[in-house]
Amino acid sequence: MAGRSFILTGTPGSGKTALLRRLEVAGHAVVEEAATDVIALQQALGVDEPWRDPAFLDRIVALQRARQLAAGPGLVFFDRSPVCTLALSRHLGLPAPPRLLAELDRIRACVYEPTVFFVRNLGFVEPTAARRISYEDALSFERLHEEAYLAAGFTLVDVPAAPLEERAALVRGFVVGP
Repeated sequence: MAGRSFILTGTPGSGKTALLRRLEVAGHAVVEEAATDVIALQQALGVDEPWRDPAFLDRIVALQRARQLAAGPGLVFFDRSPVCTLALSRHLGLPAPPRLLAELDRIRACVYEPTVFFVRNLGFVEPTAARRISYEDALSFERLHEEAYLAAGFTLVDVPAAPLEERAALVRGFVVGP
């Protein structure tokens, strides 16, 4: 992929999607989170808890890969990556499927920038149909994300809880300058 691809990650409900929308409005290319869309589709098909399906993680990886490969050149911001899917597998107590392990090997070959924006929790989690996690579990999930990215060799840039404009300015300032 030509260009620069940055990952936004963090716990569910940390404001990643709002930050992604703000970056998009500022003219940056963005790629949506795959897991939420996989969950939404499966729920629309009548599967109440799609994360219990053995194919769940593979579906996320397939969609992440397709979206990453379809991203255009230039600066692109991704809402999550396969490293997040690894954290999700650990959170769910599931072994990482072969497709995920292969994708993790592929992305180590410089698919994404080595700097990842770690969007910190806001101190609460708003439940949705796809987000059924307590705040306490979200904090545990946040730690799993942090551990997975550090173990994969990424450098984390902390995006602390703050008003959206401050968070967006921090990310833009890091990537494109003041």
